[in-house]
Amino acid sequence: MAPVKFNSNGSTSISPQENGFVESLSVSNSEKAVQELVQQPLVQGIDEHLIEFSEAMRTVAKALRQAAEGKASALAEAAEWKRKYELERERNQNLEHKVLSSGEHNGDFNERAENLADQPVLSSEAGEESEWCCGKNGICSHEVLRDGEPESSSVTFKSKFKRKASFKLSWCCKGEKSDQHKHDIVSFERGNITTAERSSKQISLKWESPPQTVLIMTKPNSTSVQILCAEMVRWLNEKRKLNIFVEPRVKLELLNESSYYNFVETWQDDEEILHLHTKIDLIVTLGGDGTVLWAASMFKGPVPPVVPFSLGSLGFMTPFYSEHYKECLNSVLRGPISITLRHRLQCHVIREAAKNEYETEGPILVLNEVTIDRGISSFLTNLECYCDNSFVTCVQGDGLILSTTSGSTAYSLAAGGSMVHPQVPGILFTPICPHSLSFRPLIMPEHVTIRIQVPFNSRGHAWASFDGKDRKQLAPGDALVCSMAPWPVPTACQSDSTSDFLRSIHDGLHWNLRKVQSNDGPHDP
Repeated sequence: MAPVKFNSNGSTSISPQENGFVESLSVSNSEKAVQELVQQPLVQGIDEHLIEFSEAMRTVAKALRQAAEGKASALAEAAEWKRKYELERERNQNLEHKVLSSGEHNGDFNERAENLADQPVLSSEAGEESEWCCGKNGICSHEVLRDGEPESSSVTFKSKFKRKASFKLSWCCKGEKSDQHKHDIVSFERGNITTAERSSKQISLKWESPPQTVLIMTKPNSTSVQILCAEMVRWLNEKRKLNIFVEPRVKLELLNESSYYNFVETWQDDEEILHLHTKIDLIVTLGGDGTVLWAASMFKGPVPPVVPFSLGSLGFMTPFYSEHYKECLNSVLRGPISITLRHRLQCHVIREAAKNEYETEGPILVLNEVTIDRGISSFLTNLECYCDNSFVTCVQGDGLILSTTSGSTAYSLAAGGSMVHPQVPGILFTPICPHSLSFRPLIMPEHVTIRIQVPFNSRGHAWASFDGKDRKQLAPGDALVCSMAPWPVPTACQSDSTSDFLRSIHDGLHWNLRKVQSNDGPHDP
């Protein structure tokens, strides 16, 4: 019913209002006018309109109730996964805190105690400062090779070697002398934000004490590699007076050749492997990229510097040639050398039945990539992807690759990902045959945590593999959490990081190789 408006002469008229209600009445309205208003007949058909309106309101209320129930269910599921994610992140932070505290209070204290026992006490402040820290512009060896085990030194395996060689990492500039390495990466001087030019910076390793122990790891089932390994072990022992560690398999091969190699050391069980980084100063690999991956997988925490020799079919991380191994090792042992810090991914598997952080599987460290695929299933894999607390996308296809920049020339490249310089910190997000033409690869920053979850409505299971090994099944409700590991793999460079990378893609992939266009065709006037 339309509201009634009273004119100055006392008569009434019907005038529509926007809100459907009478906003005000004139002061001059009389009681008689009010009674006439009450006694005015209703508009025809108002009952039918009220019935239709009430039915429409019931329909809207039902739809809103269903939407609220669906939203509540989704929020409950999201809260559960957020709880599991927060538990996992808290666990990682606690582990890092334990690693830092144990490395500083146990490893550094014991090492300095041994140094003080073997050397005279330095009274000057400069000597004490050089013993504890290498300066503001460098990274000390105890900061890079920090012990990741909280156990005391009494559980380490017995060895006749007293201490490791210490080294210093610093920025160095190629070409003309410059003080560029003294600047911070980001400067906020006088309110102006500036970034230092990092394109010419390389990381240099300088030994502060000579290396004493070398670990040699070889590619199996190769006669040429066995011959080279025996020759290298003899030369390092006789000419360089170094202590040699090899794998148990390699030691048996050497002893079968001659009893001369009785001096070679090895390990007996997994407990000794966990503490191997406390005794090894340098790692030498004889093989291809697979041998470098195998060497890195043995060190669940800090990794000593690696000198990779190319004896495989294809190598992007092996810049040294075995024919000149004596000159190369002499240069590395003398120092300083350029190195590439190859970042690794730290992966945890969280099962759907996990109730607390202690039921989390892992961690698993990978140098190339972690792959989540559909396995033998004929269905498309269905993966929900999250970056920190943000939803990224739902992968529908053959799978997904999370790769390091060192692994950008491996499986990720074959799946359509970009080649990235290994010194660029980041995580490559590459789909495998996605069922969407607009699904392009991404490169995430190195500080994020990526969670890949198999939804409950997935038609099949997913499978995760880590550097092509340790395959694990992911059932609906399971999740895989990946972040950048705090322990990179330092590999020696033949010249510098950039030159080695460009040489590897030119020689290994024949990148952009084509015949030069002839000059006998038409020319611009």
